[in-house]
Amino acid sequence: MESQLLRPGYLTAHQTAAALGITLDGVRQLVRRGELTAAPGSSPRQRWYSLTDVQAYDARRALRAAA
Repeated sequence: MESQLLRPGYLTAHQTAAALGITLDGVRQLVRRGELTAAPGSSPRQRWYSLTDVQAYDARRALRAAA
């Protein structure tokens, strides 16, 4: 269930997965590989990801796909 509390400039794990077109497990794998970092202040049960970081990862991914 989506949190009702909003943090401007941040995405929930569900929103991050949707923005990148991957699953929640895919988001967890990106975190484990160090390609994406949960925002400071995230709790273990409610992870937040910086919109800027998510966009930067998506741009890097697009560059790799184009090469």
